[in-house]
Amino acid sequence: MTAPHQPHHRTQAVAATAPPAEPPKWGVTLPLPGLTIDRHRFLVERLPDLGYTDVWSAEGGGTDAFTPLAATAAWSPSLRIGTGIVPVHTRGPAVLAQTAATLAQLAPGRLLLGIGASVPAHVTDINGIPFDEPFKRTRDVLRFVTRALRGEHVSGDFDTFSISGYRLPHPPADPVKVILGALRPNMLRLGFTEGDGAITNLLFPQDVPKILDAVGPQPPGKELVVKVFVCPTEDTDYAHRASRPFLAWILNREPYRKFHEWLGHGDLLAETHQRWAAGDPEGAQKALPDEVVDGLFVSGSPEECRERILAYHRPGVTTIQLYISLPPEVFVSRSRLLDTLARLGPAAL
Repeated sequence: MTAPHQPHHRTQAVAATAPPAEPPKWGVTLPLPGLTIDRHRFLVERLPDLGYTDVWSAEGGGTDAFTPLAATAAWSPSLRIGTGIVPVHTRGPAVLAQTAATLAQLAPGRLLLGIGASVPAHVTDINGIPFDEPFKRTRDVLRFVTRALRGEHVSGDFDTFSISGYRLPHPPADPVKVILGALRPNMLRLGFTEGDGAITNLLFPQDVPKILDAVGPQPPGKELVVKVFVCPTEDTDYAHRASRPFLAWILNREPYRKFHEWLGHGDLLAETHQRWAAGDPEGAQKALPDEVVDGLFVSGSPEECRERILAYHRPGVTTIQLYISLPPEVFVSRSRLLDTLARLGPAAL
């Protein structure tokens, strides 16, 4: 029996030279906060006209990751669709593979399956599933899913689970890219050696070179997706009120705390960590320096936001994924919403 936990044929020598700088793809995370998925069709149909190439979704404690992408595939024949990310603990490996294969039938050649460890709050706190060995579990699921999506029969013991035997009855005719949610060197390197790349998020533009250094020169066809959080409003007080609670919560999750310590921001975040650990979430919010709030959740006019988003693009970054938190006044009309996304996005360059 071939040991299923051995690296498959995607593992390859890293190219000697970095890829040339090319314009990145631009994606929008759906659903937009405040707008249920059934109210997005007009937006999805217009996104290509506004210069956007992708729709992404994520999964934690709200909307599932796959339904918005199935709707997008039905509403648009050209947009790429990607999960960024699906936790590897909350679905079985075969369920992940068959869900991706089914979705690939709706969007052949346009699916990126982003998987990752997530955080204990999304795995254990609300699903009752132990957050055990996140790196090994992510590696094992990556190895299983990539083999299953190629139509292979997979059977045997992985480090974190055993499979008695599984083969997809209808593997995708066009390849599905499998990328990893990755914050630190081991996961980043795993994404590029055994997968099709990585997606990273909640970092400052000046942190991108450190991510690229950890990845190393990228073979052609790999993806490095950078997720940027944006609140396009000139009302700074509103932008801070909208973003500060989320940032205090996520930056005090262990994976993100270690991420920013590795990036060199431990001192900047020390007080918010201390207050959170002391059981003072409101104090942790107040302790976030404005430079952190403004740096990790971009705000300003749409044009100002777009310029700051572009600072994340470096040679090797293939996609900019936007999580857009819109102020209430933007939702007063469809034309207002589309205008904001047009001014924010790549078509305005």
